[in-house]
Amino acid sequence: MNTPRSYRLLSLLGLVAALSVSAFAADPGFKSIFNGRDLNGWAGLPGFWSVRDGMITGQTTAENMLKANTFLVWQGGEVANFELRLSFRLLADNNEAKANSGIQFRSKVLDAATFVVGGYQADIDFTRPYVGMLYEEKGRGIMMKPGEKIRIVTGADGKHAVEILGTPTAPAVATAAYKKSEWNEFVIIAEGEHVRQYLNGTLTADVLDLDAVRASKAGVLAFQLHVGPPMTIQYKDIQLKTLP
Repeated sequence: MNTPRSYRLLSLLGLVAALSVSAFAADPGFKSIFNGRDLNGWAGLPGFWSVRDGMITGQTTAENMLKANTFLVWQGGEVANFELRLSFRLLADNNEAKANSGIQFRSKVLDAATFVVGGYQADIDFTRPYVGMLYEEKGRGIMMKPGEKIRIVTGADGKHAVEILGTPTAPAVATAAYKKSEWNEFVIIAEGEHVRQYLNGTLTADVLDLDAVRASKAGVLAFQLHVGPPMTIQYKDIQLKTLP
């Protein structure tokens, strides 16, 4: 039987995609840190975090609101040099402008009772202005715009100073990579002072943190549930690889 050329091409592309997925799944360097069933290995404020349909879910409602940001903290130890791959979906259940979340890494637990965390955060923002950038919770705050390449140093006054080295990805391109209310892929690579973040394959942050006073080399991994109007944040396919 003669197979149409277009069908053969689609079949070949499908095979290539399958091989690519299989190659990643078989990579011995990556390990899954979420079992897809429950929150075993994670700790957070009761009543706000659960597992639904195989996804880590953080949710606030009109009847169950937060007074401050809280976090779901991975209990597998601190991360230092690593590559993290995951998928997330942020749902603005009431107010799009206030829907926000983030992925903490190399961070510190500041209040164990309420799971308050401070440190590096790969930002997730529903309305896009900040999505993909590097933020520092309970610290230096906003340090860049999405798509920028920056160097952070200790200023002469002892405070941090940010130097913009370039814009590898135009801000409009970086924020356009985000898909509202849909699943998005986030990759974070931290190697020494160098941190890179990719949103759906687009470079959104390239940071060299040389601030001798405030730069973090290791800390916890956590997910943020933001104070504000009702919202839902979900995570799945969480893969972690330790780097030299």
